[in-house]
Amino acid sequence: MDKRKMKINFTLIAAIIGFMIAVQFQTVKKPEDRDTRDIWQLREALLKEKELQSNLLNEIRSNEEKLSAYKSKREQSKEKALRDTLNELKTDAGLTEVTGPGITLMIEPVMENIQLGETTKNVVSPELLKRLLNELNMYEAKFVSIDGQRVINTTVIRDINTETKIDGHTIKELPIEVKVVVNDHSTAEKLYNRMKVSKARDEFFTENLRLDVNAPNPEITVPAYQNPIRIRYMEPVKEGSGS
Repeated sequence: MDKRKMKINFTLIAAIIGFMIAVQFQTVKKPEDRDTRDIWQLREALLKEKELQSNLLNEIRSNEEKLSAYKSKREQSKEKALRDTLNELKTDAGLTEVTGPGITLMIEPVMENIQLGETTKNVVSPELLKRLLNELNMYEAKFVSIDGQRVINTTVIRDINTETKIDGHTIKELPIEVKVVVNDHSTAEKLYNRMKVSKARDEFFTENLRLDVNAPNPEITVPAYQNPIRIRYMEPVKEGSGS
């Protein structure tokens, strides 16, 4: 009985040992998966990762530069639009010198009357100048100067102590040059043809003055308005004001 028991125990021990050997053999035969690459392969993989990272950073930087350039261009576009608008307003207000197609007119005394001994006026009256300006504006004159003085919307032509003044500038003697700038050469041609048969010429001749109209010129220069422009009935809007 003892021998049989010992035999069973031996068999169980042998089975256990055999099972352990089998498990160990299986573990050695099928090891867990692990990175078997050598040091150079690992370095190459690391370099590829760094290169990919560098490319991504460069792409991000490029996109940021493009975005910054777009914002800058948009701001510059706004500034340019404001500058263009400001320059346009200055031109319309008469604060800049203007060169363009137009004509010149000369106001001078009638020489035939002087030779006959008649007395002639040395200056032109404000009324004649105003009527001339009205007629020029009716024929699409855009920019006008009289005796070197720019005429704008607020210009005042009047008689002060028997002297004709344009915004304080005294017209002392004849001849007087009137410069007119229009939009284009075609308009300059029309203005020239109309002024050649204008009633203003008859009105000037009645006052012993001659109004000569010169042929259109592609480059007539009208000077800028020199006097300070006084703005009335306007106030700057306060920041945050609802009105």
